[in-house]
Amino acid sequence: MKKGQLLEGLVETVDFPNKGIVKAVEEKEDGTTEERYFVVKNTIPGAKIKFRISKMRKHKSKGEGNFVETIEHSPLERECPCLHFGICGGCTYLCLPYETQLEMKEKQVKKLLDQVLLTGQGDYVFEGIIPSPKKEQYRNKMEFSFGDAYKDGPLSLGMHKRGSFYDVVTVDGCRLVDEDFGLILQSTLTYFQDKEIPYYHRMRKEGYLRHLLVRKAEKTGEILLDLVTTTSMTPDLETWKETLLALPLKGTIVGILHTVNDAVADVVKNEGTDILYGRDYFYEELLGLRFKISPFSFFQTNSGGAEVLYQKAREYIGDIGTEKTVYDLYSGTGTIAQLMAPVAKQVIGVEIVEEAVDAAKKNAALNGLENCDFLAGDVLQVLDTIAEKPDFIILDPPRDGVHPKALQKILDYGVDRLLYISCKPTSLTRDLEAFLEHGYRVERSCLVDQFPFTANVETIALLSKK
Repeated sequence: MKKGQLLEGLVETVDFPNKGIVKAVEEKEDGTTEERYFVVKNTIPGAKIKFRISKMRKHKSKGEGNFVETIEHSPLERECPCLHFGICGGCTYLCLPYETQLEMKEKQVKKLLDQVLLTGQGDYVFEGIIPSPKKEQYRNKMEFSFGDAYKDGPLSLGMHKRGSFYDVVTVDGCRLVDEDFGLILQSTLTYFQDKEIPYYHRMRKEGYLRHLLVRKAEKTGEILLDLVTTTSMTPDLETWKETLLALPLKGTIVGILHTVNDAVADVVKNEGTDILYGRDYFYEELLGLRFKISPFSFFQTNSGGAEVLYQKAREYIGDIGTEKTVYDLYSGTGTIAQLMAPVAKQVIGVEIVEEAVDAAKKNAALNGLENCDFLAGDVLQVLDTIAEKPDFIILDPPRDGVHPKALQKILDYGVDRLLYISCKPTSLTRDLEAFLEHGYRVERSCLVDQFPFTANVETIALLSKK
């Protein structure tokens, strides 16, 4: 077996997040066989697939391969409800019944936790996975990209093709969002196709259209739109705005924005925003609190799932006492901090995105909470500036987890209990090893499925000092 070779194999299992473990057997000329395992992403357990070897590792048990095609579908699969599945990179498990998805995620994360905790501390309470309240149409935010479906093809607006940095699939009828998103997408695409406005081509560094950001609150129905472009042209956006406002939407457009971004990187970056209509924020409600959200502020993409997640977090935290100081690190727009405020003396949130910190302060005032303080900056630096020491710490870091130096500062506080919320279990388990080495143990852990049909899941772990 060598790099570049085409092989067939059976996907025996899938490790988190979407790493299929494929067994391939090759018959040699002398009649003997060679058996090898490969990691092939975006595959389904029980499927027989064809893949191309991308890496052969002499000193590791598994090589790596790139998926080519399915030879025999898995008995777990159902008829897929989306014609873009397998082409669009948005979903991983849309072809599986929802209950099967939950079982897979639960087994995957339990395996990761067991590898660290059973050897590091012994038994712990694992409470399984809690499903999302909505299985479909649950997302409240989409970042659509402009591009073409193939080289020099017509203008497209949607999601990148799986495994491609350039090709874009126009995802009409996407199962992750409601009909309003589809109407806005199609109307915008048709408008700019008719005007023959070009998209920004990263290789040639020319063109105008970059992204369309759509955010819609589940509880209030408010919709905020932001068209992201370069400054290379000045087309008529007034008519585009009026076209959107005339759409028969179930929700209500409260703001239409135009953001410019001339950076080379393919990210939604704000280098200046104009309000074409309404305002530059919308409101969402969670667990009786009201949140003012700007276009680039972090907010959980599944509002109903966020309520389940935060209710479970409050249950884990319990009654900490009204004389306690709580740190909410990586606090975003301050959702968790505000939920903790009624049962704490003081809550201090730290977040690196200044826009999110500004939103958190406004939200706390909006909800009448006077014991919340939000600080802008990197957790690593900001911790040194806070005089009040914590009695309880809540961690909700980005996907890569806590920076090792920041983690050491958190450990040095020596709080009796802390809560870790993670959207990437592999980062969580890496950080848990450090906590175990410093005398902590995991009391309870559970999963909340914030992202149906994808490979991702939220994990909550309650830790305490031995």
